[in-house]
Amino acid sequence: MTVMPIRGLILISCLFTLAACATLPEQVERVPSSAPSDTSDTRLAQIFRDEFSEHPGQSGFLLLPSGLDAFVARSVLADLAQRSLDVQYYLYHNDLTGKLFTHQLLKAADRGVRVRLLVDDMGLEGRDFGALALDAHPNIEVRIINPFIRGTSRMTQYLTRLGKVTRRMHNKSFIADNQATILGGRNIGNEYFEADPDLEFGDLDVLAIGPVVQQASDVFDLYWNSELTYPVATLVSEDPSSKEIATARAGLDAFAARQADSEYTVALRESNLARRLQADQVEFHWGAGRIVYDHPDKLLEDRGRTDLHLTNQLESLLGGMQQELIIFSPYFVPTRNGVDKLVELSRAGVRVRILTNSLASTDVSVVHAGYAKYRKPLLRGGVELYEMNKRLTRQQRQEKQGLEGSSKASLHAKSFVVDRERVFIGSLNLDPRSVVENTEVGVVIDSPEIAQGMAEWFDQHVEQIAFRLELVDEAGGERLLWQGIEAGKPVTYETEPHSGFWRRLGVKLLGLLPIESQL
Repeated sequence: MTVMPIRGLILISCLFTLAACATLPEQVERVPSSAPSDTSDTRLAQIFRDEFSEHPGQSGFLLLPSGLDAFVARSVLADLAQRSLDVQYYLYHNDLTGKLFTHQLLKAADRGVRVRLLVDDMGLEGRDFGALALDAHPNIEVRIINPFIRGTSRMTQYLTRLGKVTRRMHNKSFIADNQATILGGRNIGNEYFEADPDLEFGDLDVLAIGPVVQQASDVFDLYWNSELTYPVATLVSEDPSSKEIATARAGLDAFAARQADSEYTVALRESNLARRLQADQVEFHWGAGRIVYDHPDKLLEDRGRTDLHLTNQLESLLGGMQQELIIFSPYFVPTRNGVDKLVELSRAGVRVRILTNSLASTDVSVVHAGYAKYRKPLLRGGVELYEMNKRLTRQQRQEKQGLEGSSKASLHAKSFVVDRERVFIGSLNLDPRSVVENTEVGVVIDSPEIAQGMAEWFDQHVEQIAFRLELVDEAGGERLLWQGIEAGKPVTYETEPHSGFWRRLGVKLLGLLPIESQL
């Protein structure tokens, strides 16, 4: 046995001592604010005025399954905004689309639009300067929710603040002038908007207008004014100089200018939604909508406080189910309780079909380990399981057909379709981390048109892009088969498709660890 040297023990002790001494700022001034209450005179309100009069009391919804269209929608709303942009994301990358998105926010702020940017701290390590530079704009305020303590190792905080920093705000929300909102599964980053040549998430957002937007704004305000949020300037001791800010802005302007004729920017201009917007041919589906959300205090309170949980609000969606449930969930760890509920539905005559990631397509193997142990009990109970096919190259993706004409290699959409009448679209994964640990937001839409369309897509395409799992009972016991179609021909795999021995072994070992609550 190797014994750690005394110096190593002293170093670890010092690190823990420093971490214990370091704290977040106290008596932080958070000036409360809210979404503008009357924006009926804005351009966005005028654009939608005729449609509102034709559908009184209803909200309009437009699905955004294409990453290009999802970015275009955000850009158009930012360009049209006159009063406010409220932006809330779990991850906000500093890549091509992240920089272009930031440039859009700055241009809006330059016009006098108030921008409130609320970001989770998970992906912001080493990026305080950029957040401070944005916050320095007189019309932009940046707040960070549940931040890590600056000046102390994040890894140490995962140990000393376990149960606090491991609970994150996973929400995704974009609201323009309190007139239009975009909700769904996308963060801000290349892989979400078809700008990554090697990896693309199959995701789903929805653009909504009408009464549901005020609900989305109310939820944003609840988070924005929460004691969990910290103005970025309160977390960092030194502000960038005016010269440094000007240099950073000039650099971003130059970057955006260089992208004007780039392949990606041209693709944005030529996207399906861009063409429809230019021709004034955007058609919304109209119906009742309701925002469902976790209360931000969920991150502070005991995990047993289920009255703060989004899942309680979803009961009204799921409770009256009679015929069919289709689930899209990239990270699917149902737990024993979830398995029992899904099997109970199946035995009551409800057809339950689930599309999730395979081991080859997932970007988080440890979550797949948590899911794999529940496959056989689900299949025994009559639940139908489908797992996405392997990652594809961009050329292969373009050659395939999927939701709204695009096929993705790695699933990231989070949605339910109930009885082909109602849908949920949001940030919620069906795993313990989303249900219990993190906060989430989404929208329940009563629209047979949308629900029917999503269900028909599933019917027509799922066996082309995913493996159907089959449980066979043989003399040696039960075993799984993966039935799929590749190169136009049926294929059967007896082990996790397109995965190596060592990866499969690693996942089996991870499945033995008592970490399900963190998956």
